[in-house]
Amino acid sequence: MRKLNIGLSEEQRTGVIELLNKDLANSYLLLIKTKKFHWDVVGPQFRSLHELWEEQYQTLTETIDSVAERVRALGGFPVGTAKGFVEYASIQEQADNVPLATEMVAQLVDDHEMIIRNLREHIDKCSEEFHDEGTADFLTGLMEGHEEMAWMLRSFIEGEALQADGKKSELDKVPAMR
Repeated sequence: MRKLNIGLSEEQRTGVIELLNKDLANSYLLLIKTKKFHWDVVGPQFRSLHELWEEQYQTLTETIDSVAERVRALGGFPVGTAKGFVEYASIQEQADNVPLATEMVAQLVDDHEMIIRNLREHIDKCSEEFHDEGTADFLTGLMEGHEEMAWMLRSFIEGEALQADGKKSELDKVPAMR
């Protein structure tokens, strides 16, 4: 491969690629969980969650491709095996049961929030330690996407019931499931 001359040292690029591969692995495991819950959800929330998760896994698929392409643009190779994803990720698989719909939502909120925290740390490292403002900006966009997906999921389980006139019902407060 031709030596890159993009204003980053090999050490800087290697550090950024390592961070991006961690983000890629977390996004891929989150995609797997989201698809699994999309397939397994049952109950009165089935249709709304099934459709929401389809939207989210489509977004995650695009995000994953963008992260892998960013790794390649920096001269690296993206993680691309199940073993690699599990090794690099901080998200844990939960293959032992099929939780209730609200617990599925809560698990996905937790995973998105973990990714958001990791991305904040990676943004700072890209900017301060590796002086790669392009990747810091790229990761900021990813973080904003995860913030929106987490918000949509949190809204599902943390809302309050409303009466037909739009006023909050004192009897029907919906507690957060954690």
